[in-house]
Amino acid sequence: YYVNCIYHIYCALLALLLPLWELGCWGLISASGASGTQNQAQHTAGGPRELLRRHKRSWVWNQFFVLEEYTGEEPLYVGKLHSDVDKGDGKVKYVLSGEGSTSIFTIDENTGDIHATKRLDREEQAYYTLQAQAVDRLTNIPVEPRSEFVVKVQDINDNEPKFLDGPYMAGVPEMSALGTTVVQVAATDADDPTYGNSARVVYSIISGQPYFSVDPKTGVIRTALPNMDREVKDQYVLVIQAKDMVGQMGGLSGTTSVTVTLTDVNDNPPRFSRKNYQYMVLESLPVASVVARVKALDNDIGPNAEMEYRIMEDGPGVFNITTDEDTQEGVIILQKPLDFETKNSFNLRIEATNRNIDPAFVHLGSFSDTTSVKVTVEDVNEPPVFSTQLSKMVVSEDARVGISIGRVSAHDPDSSNSAIRYSIDRNTDLERFFNVDALSGVISTAKPLDREVNSVHNLTILAMENDPTQVGKGFAVITVLDINDNPPVFAIEYETLLCENAAPGQVIQTISAVDKDEPPSGHRFYFALPPSVAGNSNFTLRDNKDNTASIVTKRGGFRRREQVLYRLPVLIVDSGSPALSSTNTLSVSVCDCDSDGVAQSCGAVAYTLPAGLSTGALVAILGCIITLLVMVLLIVSMRRRKKEPLILEEERDVRENIVRYDDEGGGEEDTEAFDMVALRNLNVIRDPKVRRDVTPDTPTFFPYPRSSSSLPVYKTLPANVVFREFIWDRLKDADVDPSAPPYDSLQTYAFEGNGSVAESLSSLESLSTDSEQNYDYLSNWGPRFKKLADLYGDGKSVNVL
Repeated sequence: YYVNCIYHIYCALLALLLPLWELGCWGLISASGASGTQNQAQHTAGGPRELLRRHKRSWVWNQFFVLEEYTGEEPLYVGKLHSDVDKGDGKVKYVLSGEGSTSIFTIDENTGDIHATKRLDREEQAYYTLQAQAVDRLTNIPVEPRSEFVVKVQDINDNEPKFLDGPYMAGVPEMSALGTTVVQVAATDADDPTYGNSARVVYSIISGQPYFSVDPKTGVIRTALPNMDREVKDQYVLVIQAKDMVGQMGGLSGTTSVTVTLTDVNDNPPRFSRKNYQYMVLESLPVASVVARVKALDNDIGPNAEMEYRIMEDGPGVFNITTDEDTQEGVIILQKPLDFETKNSFNLRIEATNRNIDPAFVHLGSFSDTTSVKVTVEDVNEPPVFSTQLSKMVVSEDARVGISIGRVSAHDPDSSNSAIRYSIDRNTDLERFFNVDALSGVISTAKPLDREVNSVHNLTILAMENDPTQVGKGFAVITVLDINDNPPVFAIEYETLLCENAAPGQVIQTISAVDKDEPPSGHRFYFALPPSVAGNSNFTLRDNKDNTASIVTKRGGFRRREQVLYRLPVLIVDSGSPALSSTNTLSVSVCDCDSDGVAQSCGAVAYTLPAGLSTGALVAILGCIITLLVMVLLIVSMRRRKKEPLILEEERDVRENIVRYDDEGGGEEDTEAFDMVALRNLNVIRDPKVRRDVTPDTPTFFPYPRSSSSLPVYKTLPANVVFREFIWDRLKDADVDPSAPPYDSLQTYAFEGNGSVAESLSSLESLSTDSEQNYDYLSNWGPRFKKLADLYGDGKSVNVL
């Protein structure tokens, strides 16, 4: 009803304003033709009015206004268009074009009345630009130029304020002063801010009082109470309302939530929950182990709850305390070994202090706290302890077995002071060079020592008390002292070459020596020739006094033909006490050398025979060769004779080859066969063999002859009967004892099918029947089956396996 009243008032105002000329507010005024001339004359007669005269267009346009969200049933009247050309005789027609001219706005072509046919929304489109034209109804020829006008949509309060950024999350430090800004909220209204109060918004707080307030105009939220404590309540949820129409009745409103979190400040000191703590630890606790954990509580969080711990009294050298960064606990750590017998308890004074102290809250008091921690040490059965963990000893390598080298000592650190027994960890003395006295700890030699094999022995000494699980370990390093017990020898195996053209006094080799011993003052070797060869005429030795010696020729003219190799003994003496010596042999080979003294060939020279062989010697050699060839030929021929098979018959029968057929047919072209010699030698195994270890219990299906004497000798039978009789005997053997493998293999033939002319070749059914089979038809099958026809074509029955 309210909207309709406004609409009717608005239409009445438009009706009053339409007759006005060129006022630029409402409607359309046109002037043309005679009336225009008459008006011009009147203005001219008016005197001064002539100065204001101007040429007027036929169309003068102004803006039209239409209310949005019209809900009436009839189309909404927008305005009226009229041209002076229109005399009311129906010859002029009004045409409307532009935005929404067909879908939203319509025009009465006779009267020029414009109506809106749809409900308009200013927030979707605030104005529409249209074009109007008056045309001749019959010819559609424009009678006026086309002109534009605008239809503006007038706003009504149909949109509530909205918080586009809501809901809000904000934070403010706890203990903040009154009026501290928290956050600013903002609501937007889609209505026209230039028309009325539809878009003028004010803010108010619905929920969240009395802790917070909001500025009605700016939307700034502030604290309404001072010193709000996070430890009491750390979060508040506010409901803020934005209402248009300046908050008056009938305005629309929207709400949003603001979650305000009080952020922590360091306003709480750390506090230990107890003033005294007691802990017990074993004296065997390893160094760097955790002894205990203490924690001071701080109601603050994050960096404001970080703490530092320190030990104020007693035990600063035995214990240390650090902060566990994850739990903010004070971790007491052992820094030195504990000894119950020395001190069995410690009283520690521990202080906890905030790491990040806020100067603004120092006035609240001290941000530290102290507590007492008593650590009691419990006695445990400890292993023996060596007085010296590492003992160093020396022994001469010529020390006799059983001599004492040194002594180790250990004691029981417990109050019981148990007796100690010593032993050597044999993993460190695998060859058992040393022994230790179980009671005294004296270490002695058990075997002769050799410094050149092992100069240092590292032993692990075990000390045990009554409890075998308590074992103490000590270490002994035994160094073997050297004696002169190894003679010097050549440093390497020398290969000395002597040229045939060597001159007297020429050095042909420089030698040196080595000694396994290591005298403290270093090696000094002396070289000489033994007295037995000192006066030889070939070589001499010159000691260079630097642990080397030179071999020098005494003469020239050495010849390989005379002597290829010379062996020169060299005596080497060391400087030890007593001095040791050895005689080493130097081999000197005579060689043929070039002009530069480089050996070309060494060794013996080949000699040629002074005369040729006699005729008798040549004949003897030739006879031996012939004899050897004859013997080789005899041996080869004998081996070949042994490999030839034993043939019992003079003639070979072509039918002694049994041909195996894997398919139908094949005949004579299938020549794969095997040797039948073993089958032809049948008389030696005439007696059918059955297994001797079992008694046959399977009855035979054939009336075999019981006496072997009634069987004909194979060799006297015709060729085609031989095979039949032989197969008959093998069939009997298999029939009597099925569990024993037969002499030949049992072949199973599959059925070739109903369409086969030959049908099945299997005769396994003959074991259960007495029927006779006739194989004469094989001769009608062609040359491929000729051999089978010869074997089985006599009209006699035969069973084939």
